[in-house]
Amino acid sequence: MATPHQKLNQPPAITVENICFGWTVDSPVLQNCFLEVPRGEFWMLLGNNGSGKSTLLRLLAGLITPNSGRVAIDSPFGFVFQNPDQQLVMPTVGADIAFGLVKENLTYVQVKERVREALSAVNLLELERRPIYALSGGQKQRIAIAGALARHCEVILFDEPTALLDPDTQIELVQQVQKLVKVRGLTALWVTHRLEELDYCDGAFLLQQGKVIAQGEPQALKAQVLAT
Repeated sequence: MATPHQKLNQPPAITVENICFGWTVDSPVLQNCFLEVPRGEFWMLLGNNGSGKSTLLRLLAGLITPNSGRVAIDSPFGFVFQNPDQQLVMPTVGADIAFGLVKENLTYVQVKERVREALSAVNLLELERRPIYALSGGQKQRIAIAGALARHCEVILFDEPTALLDPDTQIELVQQVQKLVKVRGLTALWVTHRLEELDYCDGAFLLQQGKVIAQGEPQALKAQVLAT
């Protein structure tokens, strides 16, 4: 599907070219995968359990290395895990977001400004001093997103961030990310197996048995999945 970004010859924010990966030679997880996510858009990667979605996201994040092929992603980028407890490491909300800024050599005032700006963007400024353990699942995911915003990430990767959330909180989170992409010009790639989430993205990929078998307009892709 051609996009305005491609028509203007702007390079995509995320590129995967002919990626192959397997934990062993006899069990390939990804086979000659190809996808491009246009800069400044919200795309989803759809597939059943075991299709290779999370593995592909980890390849993009550099957490594992492909057997062959090429991966390129705009930097800096953030990664939001399925379980936010795996990435929120400090005792309070403000401290956790500030922890991600340690390598940037900012002053105390600059760190404080970054933390408050990021919390405001996800509508949780009032929770700056709240203990992490006192947060709901949806709030924890939004704090993880705020951590990426505080680092001024150009791209955010989401690994099934609504998997542990109730239906109402699920939709609130995907709507929040949709708004952040539009307002802040972010690029987002969101892994999911929930068809209803396709209502909020700009485009989608369908991954099946380690291969991207379809891509393009979300509603057309949803109809294709429902017809099978």
